[in-house]
Amino acid sequence: MGAEGQPVAAVPPTDAAAPRHEAGLRVVPVKHWGRWALSAIVAFVILQFLWSLATNPQWQWNVFAEYFFAPSVINGLWLTLGLTVVSGVAGFVLGAVLAVFRLSKSPLLNAAAWWYIWFFRSVPLVVQILVWYNLGYLYPTLGLGTPFTTDFWLLEFPTTTLISAFAAAAIGLSLHQAAYSAEIIRAGILSVDQGQLEAAGALGLPRRIRFFRITLPQAARAIVPNAFNEIIGLVKGTSVVFIVALPELFYTVQVIYNRNQRVIPLLLVAVVWYALITTILSIAQYHVERRFARGAVRELPPTPIQRATSWARIQWQRLGDAPAHGSLTPAGAAAASGTASTRTGGAA
Repeated sequence: MGAEGQPVAAVPPTDAAAPRHEAGLRVVPVKHWGRWALSAIVAFVILQFLWSLATNPQWQWNVFAEYFFAPSVINGLWLTLGLTVVSGVAGFVLGAVLAVFRLSKSPLLNAAAWWYIWFFRSVPLVVQILVWYNLGYLYPTLGLGTPFTTDFWLLEFPTTTLISAFAAAAIGLSLHQAAYSAEIIRAGILSVDQGQLEAAGALGLPRRIRFFRITLPQAARAIVPNAFNEIIGLVKGTSVVFIVALPELFYTVQVIYNRNQRVIPLLLVAVVWYALITTILSIAQYHVERRFARGAVRELPPTPIQRATSWARIQWQRLGDAPAHGSLTPAGAAAASGTASTRTGGAA
């Protein structure tokens, strides 16, 4: 503005500055030689491994294809998934109860949950499954009757009939998983800001509403990644039930290669099936995390497809063949910057 309040026209750039604006600044990309060298080494290792997969006859891909969808393998796969579902659901339900006990102000409930978690994290899973499978040596019969006696006048079963191989595996996996799930859930609950709970309590909201509407949705963001990690570990952990001759996926593969001595291709069958299950669970984990992130971030993180598209667009722009829509070239950006600074100086 002028001295008398009149607007002052912007001063056009001088002739001396014009060539600098037109030429602009030369942008030289940074050359990451170390990154390129490591990328080349990793690419070489991957290509070498893929080449060996295609050319080494010892992999016996024809045997792999023969047994990949074999009925016995598929039955073992379904048994593995069934054990995972039963043990995962039971383990996380019991783990949630234990987590609440650990956070309880009752000394008895707190101590009982702590000792449970300590015990089942200390004993190896294989030992737990074997104890449940051989429980009949300790208690030949189980039932309901007079407390603190063996007079089962209401209901009585032989232990060996009641606890089969599947039941022993499911009980062992569930109790083992509950100990780890309890700590995951407890950590998620403790991650919620206590100030929010105090504010909700001051408003007179019931404890149940505070837990399910305030605490649990926020705790889920911390619980979900570790919970899926435990579920994926449980899928692979079912392979230890071969100790009780339960024909899940790994045990079935073992039986087949002990009969025909085709060890490597049969192990590959198990590896690929485990990898497929893990991939599906990882995709589910990504979408569940993305859903729970809606209340914590202003903008959801891009999906893998969006990341790949953005990366391809950036790499194409670096070639200089297709500048982004609405973006300026280096010379144009320098000219625009110079013009803006001139206008600012004229208006000061």
